Amino acid sequence: MPGWRGSRGGRDVATSVDHIPSTRTVRLGRVQPQAPGHRTIFCNNREANAIAKHKGNSVSTTKYDVLTFLPKGLFEQFRRVANLYFLMISILSCTPISPVSPITNVLPLTLVLLVSLIKEAWEDWKRFQNDLTINNTMVEVLQDKVWVSMPWKKLQVGDLVKVKQDGFFPADLLFLSSTNPDGICYIETANLDGETNLKIRKALEKTWDYVTPESASEFKGEVQCEQPNNSLYTFTGNLIISQQTLPVSPNQLLLRGCSLRNTEFIVGAVIFTGHETKVMMNSMKIPSKRSTLEKKLDKLILVVFGVLVSMCLLGAIGSGIFINNKYYYLHFDTAESQFDPDNRFVVAILTFFTLLTLYSPIIPISLYVSVEMIKFIQSTQFINNDLHMYHVESNTPASARTSNLNEELGQVEYIFSDKTGTLTRNLMEFFKCSIDGEIYGTGISEIEIGTAQRSGVNLEAHKQPASVKEKGFNFDDPRLMRGSWRSEPNPEACKEFFRCLAICHTVLPEGEETPEKIRYQAASPDEAALVTAAKNFGFFFYKRTPTTIYVRESHVEMMGKVQDVPYEILNVLEFNSTRKRQSVVCRYPDGRLTLYCKGADTVIYERLADGNNDLKKVSREHLEQFGAAGLRTLCLAYRNLSSDVYDNWNEKYIQAKSSLRDREKKLDEVAELIEKELILIGCTAIEDKLQEGVPECIETLSRAGIKIWVLTGDKMETAINIAYACKLINNSMKQFIISSETDAIREVEDRGDQIELARYMKECVRNDLQRCYEEAKQFLTSTTRTKLALIIDGKCLMYALDPNLRVMLLNLSLNCSAVVCCRVSPLQKAQVTSLVRKGANRITLSIGDGANDVSMIQAAHVGVGISGQEGMQAVMASDFAIAQFRFLSELLLVHGRWSYHRICKVVTYFFYKNLAFTLTQFWFTFQTGFSGQRFYDDWFQSLFNVIFTALPVIVIGLFDKDVSASLSKKYPELYREGIRNAFFKWRVVATWAFFALYQSLILHYFIVASSSRAMNSSGKMFGLWDVSTMAFTVVVVTVNLRLLMMCNTITRWHIISVGGSILLWFIFIFIYSGVILPRDQENIYFVIYVLMSTLYFYLTLILVPVTALFVDFLYLGVQRWFFPYDYQIVQEIHRHEADNARIGLLEIGNDHLSQDDARRYAMMQLPGEKSRHTGFAFDSPGYESFFASQAGVFVPQKAWDVARRASMRNRGKPNTR
Repeated sequence: MPGWRGSRGGRDVATSVDHIPSTRTVRLGRVQPQAPGHRTIFCNNREANAIAKHKGNSVSTTKYDVLTFLPKGLFEQFRRVANLYFLMISILSCTPISPVSPITNVLPLTLVLLVSLIKEAWEDWKRFQNDLTINNTMVEVLQDKVWVSMPWKKLQVGDLVKVKQDGFFPADLLFLSSTNPDGICYIETANLDGETNLKIRKALEKTWDYVTPESASEFKGEVQCEQPNNSLYTFTGNLIISQQTLPVSPNQLLLRGCSLRNTEFIVGAVIFTGHETKVMMNSMKIPSKRSTLEKKLDKLILVVFGVLVSMCLLGAIGSGIFINNKYYYLHFDTAESQFDPDNRFVVAILTFFTLLTLYSPIIPISLYVSVEMIKFIQSTQFINNDLHMYHVESNTPASARTSNLNEELGQVEYIFSDKTGTLTRNLMEFFKCSIDGEIYGTGISEIEIGTAQRSGVNLEAHKQPASVKEKGFNFDDPRLMRGSWRSEPNPEACKEFFRCLAICHTVLPEGEETPEKIRYQAASPDEAALVTAAKNFGFFFYKRTPTTIYVRESHVEMMGKVQDVPYEILNVLEFNSTRKRQSVVCRYPDGRLTLYCKGADTVIYERLADGNNDLKKVSREHLEQFGAAGLRTLCLAYRNLSSDVYDNWNEKYIQAKSSLRDREKKLDEVAELIEKELILIGCTAIEDKLQEGVPECIETLSRAGIKIWVLTGDKMETAINIAYACKLINNSMKQFIISSETDAIREVEDRGDQIELARYMKECVRNDLQRCYEEAKQFLTSTTRTKLALIIDGKCLMYALDPNLRVMLLNLSLNCSAVVCCRVSPLQKAQVTSLVRKGANRITLSIGDGANDVSMIQAAHVGVGISGQEGMQAVMASDFAIAQFRFLSELLLVHGRWSYHRICKVVTYFFYKNLAFTLTQFWFTFQTGFSGQRFYDDWFQSLFNVIFTALPVIVIGLFDKDVSASLSKKYPELYREGIRNAFFKWRVVATWAFFALYQSLILHYFIVASSSRAMNSSGKMFGLWDVSTMAFTVVVVTVNLRLLMMCNTITRWHIISVGGSILLWFIFIFIYSGVILPRDQENIYFVIYVLMSTLYFYLTLILVPVTALFVDFLYLGVQRWFFPYDYQIVQEIHRHEADNARIGLLEIGNDHLSQDDARRYAMMQLPGEKSRHTGFAFDSPGYESFFASQAGVFVPQKAWDVARRASMRNRGKPNTR
């Protein structure tokens, strides 16, 4: 690690310490409790339900209605401090004390508000149209023994509805019956969580017959269930029918938004409607995020407002002093309080407000509109259409789901990443297994190869090619394949192992019942991989009903014999994050009762029967070996049950399942009664391969100064080896490991005293943190500059996040180059992210692909979702979505850097030009006795920001590019400038303010001084409006030319926008000067024609801007020669290389895209976009720059060569690149 970071903005210093005060409070949030109580619903009885006044089924996702649009919309706009300021100025400009016409301030504010309100109205209109379509969708409802079509919005709680195949459920329904046998149906939850896997739902047996309208009309059940809540995967209730109470679970609940598949139709009773449905209660808005730069912009506006008040105060004091009866010849109108020499205090106060309106352009009203427009185009045209973030295999482009955080991508210092599906592919493959103490599988995992490489051994030469049979199965061992397991010493154990894989799951088969054509719909890729493995071992699961699983078993009785065996499924004890296991109780055809269980090694080993210690020990060693190879492990076990034991247990299970309160807890307690005395069969090892390009991406991001933390639920050994494989950790790092798996902690655990265990673990974590922190300070203050890595598990993290230890953890982790948190929960992921965001005030980015990553994604400054295998919940909660982790380097180092550079330039330039313009008016005040006389015509002041300087600043915000995309990735160290916020420091703002001050003095006094003796063609001296028109012309020319000087690249768009803006001024003034206005507004009549008839006009137009910009030119030259930014050094190195940009064309050199793929991408319609823009418009990322000498270009060294001096200066700093 390059030093111990002392402050946010400081450079790396070897002896500085990154320290957070221990008194600082860091809040991490809390979990909100759910509403208590339950509701009673009378099915098929609207009159009885009317008493309860349940909500209707009409939904509205709009922000406004006809009555609230204007007040609420204006309130939203005036929440911005800047808009509130402009409102105050507009009100003041309508008073008699204002020297300018009200239109000067009212018109720009009205335009800004109008544009914003039209945008809000358009977005809300689209939401309203969508709501209208949904609410008027037709569904069949039972009325008077007939199915009647009616719109969704008219549904009421308790109604019986009929939903046909491929139709969507209009509300949350209690599933009563279907056309499928045994009361089952298949649903797709893609609209809910993005998962396309079919889920099975089963109606209660008592309601199977309510299919026809005649029979359904006789259904008069009563449902007692929980109150509406946002938990998608839980539901507790009872159905009372024919004086029987039947438990209702999520298995009987059909959620609004899901669709019916492979079923002709179903009948259901409406439970929750409208905004009380689970999907609507989950549709909370993503937390509103504002970029750090935007927050600093607010501070800058406050500072500028302070400058404005100071200027007005100075003018007010001067006015109070200047007003004096000795200036009798000025004929003060004592009737006006503002010009009454006898009341100077009132004069000063009124002048203060007069000047406030006069100097109001110092804060640019069009800044926010311009910045929002630039960000929107950056997102929709550049990020969304970048071919180098387009994933061909899944046909997935990058997606900017918000444009508010573009520049934040250029300042990220900490990345929090999930492992599975983010760093890895989440395409699980059955790779190895251990059966009865014997390891099977000859493959070598990617992690084993990486582990061997760090030890100096090349395993590639010894790697045996694996026979990949199909997706999910990457196993090769002749001892088990093709029935060879019968010849093994443990064939019975093998048989139990394979049956456990084929029976203990919730997978649904689809397609033809043949091994080649069947498809498995599984809740997770692991489940599908295990069932696929069973099929390849000869235990082919091909059919499922609600009560039976059918397995086609080969080679069981004898080699070559195949038989279909039905297994009756009596109970399924579901997997959840607390239980960490899944069990199935099944009955063999011969009546034998068996419980099969699979789960994490920690929970299975706790439940094994006594004895057989050798197998347990050997299997434990195998588990550790699999974990070291980066494989995901599960233990398999079984237990034979007697009828008496099962019957007694099943009664308790039914009671727990019928419980209305704490049902899940009671089911877990009942499961504990039977999931014991298990017999270990073996364990499985599934490989989740690293995504393509992950190690290279992490290495590049590390060079960019970004620290990466991996937060995963996997075991510590697996997580460490993944970290090695993706080059997050290496042997040169000093590793601090804080683990709960120590002998001392195990000894306390064995005593069973939870209070003592908690106290002891907290003390251990405190001591470990203190020890690691002291060691870290020694390493980082030494000359060796050793990088640090912290590895901590979930149990220890729970105590480390305690308010008393939180700051200590933060101080240690901030100075580590890599942090790996293992066995962590989703809540802990969010807490760790919040700890760094709030405690250290660093820019954070979270990236994940699953529902368990949503809280982490929302807790960070920037959330990135991976469009992966675990549904779309992470994407839906994110700010940006990409298909692969490797695209993160493109998103941050290219688009993030460019956006940060561009927005910084736009904001600083805006304040520069408005300050320079306003100061010319300020200097004029000194020559008018501080009276508040305006220097410029009202229309000049109104259109300065809106027309005459608007377009060039937008062009620089879109097209300016310091270095190409390829160079941005070749020199990732350039990204550090964004982390240091090098381009929006107060020093940078002060520099721009200085040049605005200097130029305003030149522009004003040169014009005023030179015009004092100038005369027009008729021999008359120039008047006020002649001088002010000349001054305004020079201001427009100067600030537009200054914009060209700050550009790194000048394209035809820059020339067109700058030249066009100046031309627009001349067109406007020619028309405006030629129009005869009312007498009180005829100031500018014929002025420009008089000016342009003199030589003075042309000399001034050339000499004054050159003089004003000369000091800027000198400063830019000196800064580039002697104090260059990093990007300027890179520019010098590659100054002789052409940047072959293509606008609107596919890049040359896209070797990962075929011509067909490229053409298909170019023509496809991106979601919500009309543009056919293909590839990144202003760079060719496939084009790679090299040093000039390597390219064969002779470049003679010069004494003033910036690159040469910089390289000599940095020769002793190897870590700056």
